[in-house]
Amino acid sequence: MNLPNLITFGRLLTVPITVYLLMQSAYLSAFILFLVAGASDALDGYLAKRNNQTTELGAILDPLADKALLVGVYVTLGLQGSLPNWLVVLVVFRDVLIIGGVVILYLVRLEVKMRPLIVSKINTAAQIGLAATVLAELGLRLDIMGLVEAMVYLVGVTTVISGASYIVSWSRQMTGIEDDGPSAK
Repeated sequence: MNLPNLITFGRLLTVPITVYLLMQSAYLSAFILFLVAGASDALDGYLAKRNNQTTELGAILDPLADKALLVGVYVTLGLQGSLPNWLVVLVVFRDVLIIGGVVILYLVRLEVKMRPLIVSKINTAAQIGLAATVLAELGLRLDIMGLVEAMVYLVGVTTVISGASYIVSWSRQMTGIEDDGPSAK
């Protein structure tokens, strides 16, 4: 296991710690750990590309670590009333949809070709931004409710568009209309 993969694995291990900190209302610590996890995401990608150490394991672990952290934070913040339940359900459902789509394509023996969709990158950035903003609001005791509310709707819209884009792309791939499928990021 190379250094970028170790960093990614370390980020995966921050998930239960971050969720625990949130459950204990240690919001500042959770916010700091969330920022560290985000920095490690940038670092592992940079090191993997710079040192030509990209691996299949890293390609699986990286989005898994990202999604596990986001889902863990979203579900916990939703249960605590810091995020609306409809948004938490939408974000989790989109991720389940992605995993289910990949499994279905695999089961029908279609090669799952992964390529990034711009809307999914925007969605992931918006989801991370919202989580960081809510954690900052709670941990630093800021009053930025208007910003949080606007970001909630941005994440809702980009999540719906991203999920629909996966469905369209996979439908086309299954019918042979297009050769490339979306990525799970």
